[in-house]
Amino acid sequence: MDTLASAVVHQRVLDPFDFLERAAFVYPDKLAVVDGPARRTYPEFLDRVRRLAAALQATGIQAGERVAVLAPNTSMVLEATFAVPLAGGVLCALNTRLAPGEIDYILGHCGAALLLHDHELDGLVGKLESEIPRVRVAAPGESNPDGAFEYERFLAEADPSALAARAGAAQAGAGDETISINYTSGTTGKPKGVMYTFRGAYLNALAEIFHANLRPESVYLWTLPMFHCNGWCFPWAVTAAGATHVCLRKVDAAGINHAVHAEGVTHFCAAPTVLIGLVNHPDTVPFPHRVVVTTAGAPPAPATIAQIEALGAELHHVYGLTETYGPITECAWHSPQWDALPAAERARLRSRQGVPMVTLGAGDVRVVDAESNDVPADGKTQGEIVMRGNNVMKGYYADADATARAFAGGWFHSGDVAVRHPDGYVEIVDRAKDVIISGGENISTQQVEKLLLEHDAILECAVVAVPDEKWGEVPKAFVTLKPGRSAEAEELRDFMRARIAAFKVPKTFEFCELPKTSTGKIQKYVLREREWKSHEKRVN
Repeated sequence: MDTLASAVVHQRVLDPFDFLERAAFVYPDKLAVVDGPARRTYPEFLDRVRRLAAALQATGIQAGERVAVLAPNTSMVLEATFAVPLAGGVLCALNTRLAPGEIDYILGHCGAALLLHDHELDGLVGKLESEIPRVRVAAPGESNPDGAFEYERFLAEADPSALAARAGAAQAGAGDETISINYTSGTTGKPKGVMYTFRGAYLNALAEIFHANLRPESVYLWTLPMFHCNGWCFPWAVTAAGATHVCLRKVDAAGINHAVHAEGVTHFCAAPTVLIGLVNHPDTVPFPHRVVVTTAGAPPAPATIAQIEALGAELHHVYGLTETYGPITECAWHSPQWDALPAAERARLRSRQGVPMVTLGAGDVRVVDAESNDVPADGKTQGEIVMRGNNVMKGYYADADATARAFAGGWFHSGDVAVRHPDGYVEIVDRAKDVIISGGENISTQQVEKLLLEHDAILECAVVAVPDEKWGEVPKAFVTLKPGRSAEAEELRDFMRARIAAFKVPKTFEFCELPKTSTGKIQKYVLREREWKSHEKRVN
């Protein structure tokens, strides 16, 4: 048999754009996108994507060139997620909370050839020093300022019939090309560009469909920023399922409540801090139907899990990093055995990070010691989570040294400290840099934080190591109280002493608003830097 001819028949590149073409074919009348007053069917969604891709090519975008996007969760970002790769470019969605200098660095590092941006970010874009062509989404009813193409005109004037096929798209066995570059938060230095492939994006999207149980009748609310790991690959997943995207410019409890009740939202993703805000909002009422909530970003406290489930949510806890396309493990639920357990035990089980997702092998997520040996599955012995497989990044863009360090020993090193339970489930106990060693004793900040959140006056908290003359370092708690509630440090100290060892109880408490990333993660490094700024080293 002619092997080459056979390969053409039995192999096809895994390209997420196929999800959109299929959805438009199978569901020609289905509502695909809700964005404010705009409501578009799948064929309309496809037409706009093809027009954007053609417009990008008409500006001179070449194969492999980077196209940056700076916008809140709107249809433009959703369209660009499909259109930029379709045009042959590489998508680079930017964090809207970054400072101008940080964005300038990313634009320069990735060598972006074009910037698509929303009118809401005009102030930020106006401060950029990068001189690259720009396409701007105008505000409703607004005339577009000089110096940028207007987005809707950009689409209207495009000729989708002139769209040239992506180079290599028809080649059998292709799929390892870069589809997007997602920049890390840069908490330990300059941001690094994480490269995703067509194959990895396709497979992760399929995993999201399976684990979130997305169906054609599903309605997905965009609370998770689409710039964060390309929305955990949900732009592709929701489209593949033929479900409806509901865009949300501003993520808050009021917007989520409205969308669930008015648009019939059945799914959304959110960090625990977003869930905390939702369950404590005065206007939040039980959901009128089941809502699948996928959470990650930090281990959710059992108290938060119980509260969100009381609203009628089905909580799915996942874990991952930018380097793993977002989620790479899920706390797979055992029904009906676990359903019958007491609420506190169910919450404890749900707070674990779990097992590899369906597109990985059972051994593709490990917990290892310093010699790369698997730690015992005893729920106590700590090690680092390492991964490999289809949903691990291709590498860091233009940074071979960082890639080599991250892939040491043939595994991606997460930097997350975890234990493996006897049932094989992984549970994070800390980031390596968050372990507090006080007087020779290891203190898990996650354990202390989870316990603090059981106090009914506390909305959010973060625990970090601070210098101490006697013990080297000790835990300090930064606490945000619920509106209208009060608590004193001594009260919280007594609360903790009754529940954990005395050496784990925070020595000091500070009541404040917590610094956060745009995705709702508490920036503990900001607190840590402030407490250690007068010390040469970050350990004592």
